[in-house]
Amino acid sequence: MSRFAILLCLFLARAAAAADTPAIAAAADLKFALAEIAQAFEKDTGRKLRLSFGSSGNFTHQIEQGAPFELFLSADENFVFRLADKGLTVDRGALYAIGRIVLFAPHGSTLKVDANLADLKTALADGRLKRFAIANPDHAPYGRAARSALHRAGLWEAIQPRLALGENASQATQFAAAGASQGGIVPLSLSKAPEIAKLGTFALIPAAWHAAEPLRQRMVLTRKAGETARAFHAYLQQPTARATFARHGFVLPDER
Repeated sequence: MSRFAILLCLFLARAAAAADTPAIAAAADLKFALAEIAQAFEKDTGRKLRLSFGSSGNFTHQIEQGAPFELFLSADENFVFRLADKGLTVDRGALYAIGRIVLFAPHGSTLKVDANLADLKTALADGRLKRFAIANPDHAPYGRAARSALHRAGLWEAIQPRLALGENASQATQFAAAGASQGGIVPLSLSKAPEIAKLGTFALIPAAWHAAEPLRQRMVLTRKAGETARAFHAYLQQPTARATFARHGFVLPDER
């Protein structure tokens, strides 16, 4: 074989590998859990993935506009159903986790964390609370869950002028942990990550407080899905991946 032919074969092999490196759209609360699972998948299979994290609502809009995502992991199953109803997915997806929210306060904050948001109410009344972070409820499921919990505590109207809205759950967590705010309501899965946990303390908010926004997280293959995306979709439903989700604070669908 000539040198040119060898080079051509190498080029074509690399091009084929790149062509089957699927773009994966994932809810921001999966930042640490999914990165860990993807790393294990790549090690086990030799297949590469391209992960993008953001708000589920924004990803849904992008997929509707033709974005080349092959697998979508949403923090709200209704976005998956919306795409399925438009014929953009192979089916109606699979429930992979149930998310939870926490009240997070950075070290040095005057806000004390408690599951019933009692000190948050007091901090609003006595002026200690200046800024409070949640994800934007307009397109982030965790923002809607936070809003629901604040409504349940009778704090939504009073706290709105002090809100720092993150574009997604990850950005809201950054706002809550960075010290520019007194705290925030953010995903348990992000708060448990060592990078975030070392920055503050948190208390788990009762799931009943956001029952109207239950954070049922569903994943689905789009019509663009190739072999690697399908393999990763199957891998996410295996015991090792499920154990990783659980360790990062997610409730598994059959363990509620």
